[in-house]
Amino acid sequence: MQDRGGIYLHMQHYVAMSVRIDPAAESFACTCARVRKAARRITQIYDRHIQPAGLTVTQFGILANLTRLDGIAIGALAERMIMDPTALTRGLKPLERQGFVRLEPDPNDRRARRILLTAAGRAALSEARPGWARAQAEVRAALGADATAALHQSIDFTLERLA
Repeated sequence: MQDRGGIYLHMQHYVAMSVRIDPAAESFACTCARVRKAARRITQIYDRHIQPAGLTVTQFGILANLTRLDGIAIGALAERMIMDPTALTRGLKPLERQGFVRLEPDPNDRRARRILLTAAGRAALSEARPGWARAQAEVRAALGADATAALHQSIDFTLERLA
């Protein structure tokens, strides 16, 4: 930490010793940190509700995407989910071990692999859906319907603008 006129800097986070700093001030707000904290909190809620079905919310999301995109290439699904293909591949490994997905070479490009949802994967997704619905309801109850809708609109706007 370095002294900068009574304000100490540490990893781009400002802490005033005797000066009260408005945390909402633009120069002190880190959008990334705030979004990541909110995402972690929401993920904890969803994981708590989905875990009894043996899935994480990330795995649930992969399986749910595959119900509409069965046979999609790993790279294409990663792009669609805004994930790194390597991270998606790591996320697929436990799903493959559990028999929820099957990977096979793409017939049009032998270098690429396609992801197929199995009957066991569909069953796991069905089992997890009530937990997902409870998580949705918990978040909506905590934020309120209007704030939840506003959050969805803000996220959609952000994703569109940052594409």
